[in-house]
Amino acid sequence: MRNPFRTRGRSRAALAIMVMIGLWLVCSAHAEETKAGPLKFTDPNAPGYEDPIENYDPWEGFNRSVYKFNYGFDKYVFLPAVKTYRFLLPEVVRNGISNFFDNLYEIENVFNNLLQGNAEGTVNSTARIVFNTTLGIAGLLDPATPMGFTKREEDFGQTLGVWGMGPGPYLVLPLLGPSSVRDGIGTGVDAVVGTVWASFVVNEIYSNSGDRDKLYWGWTGLYALSTRAGIPFRYYETGSPFEYELVRYIYLKYRQIQIEEK
Repeated sequence: MRNPFRTRGRSRAALAIMVMIGLWLVCSAHAEETKAGPLKFTDPNAPGYEDPIENYDPWEGFNRSVYKFNYGFDKYVFLPAVKTYRFLLPEVVRNGISNFFDNLYEIENVFNNLLQGNAEGTVNSTARIVFNTTLGIAGLLDPATPMGFTKREEDFGQTLGVWGMGPGPYLVLPLLGPSSVRDGIGTGVDAVVGTVWASFVVNEIYSNSGDRDKLYWGWTGLYALSTRAGIPFRYYETGSPFEYELVRYIYLKYRQIQIEEK
């Protein structure tokens, strides 16, 4: 099941920067609140446990402001660019691009499966890279799925959850959307892993530094467009007068289920 709100495919460099900015803004805007004590990470066995689904959005004012900002960016910048992307490229080409990036960043699934001690998942993700890169023509096709190696998305937020870290406060990140303190940290780590891997691949393709930079930033933008084009969620089109609460509930519940299933 794919989280309808989570844009796993993102501009890696922008993602890392925005995560740091978002966390810095949160810490700055709510310094007085955190002086009272350390952040409460939800552990059902700990005294004073608070259900993250119902009660743990202490920065709601800030989060709502960021949610509105994300809506404006999505409506006036991102979606018009996505509309142009869809107009210019036929579906078969867009599918190939999506498959290529899924294969390129499958390395994150390998990385997190290893950290989680998930041998089966590690083998599955590695096999996907091998078969899709070779039989799938550098990942443009996805022969691994019909071969039984289905895509299983893992991220460092899930890894931290497997290690026992609770989600902490709910957090809406600039441009990136619903998250939590734990998942914000995880997003930053995944961004670094993805950036290092993508840079390595680019360096293998081009020896000229100028060409490398153009290719890297070009496919970073293409990656962001491809990912957003595949996400059906549209702000303020859920039909609910309490969309913020609905999105928060779905996101936190989904992440909770993901980790409990491991």
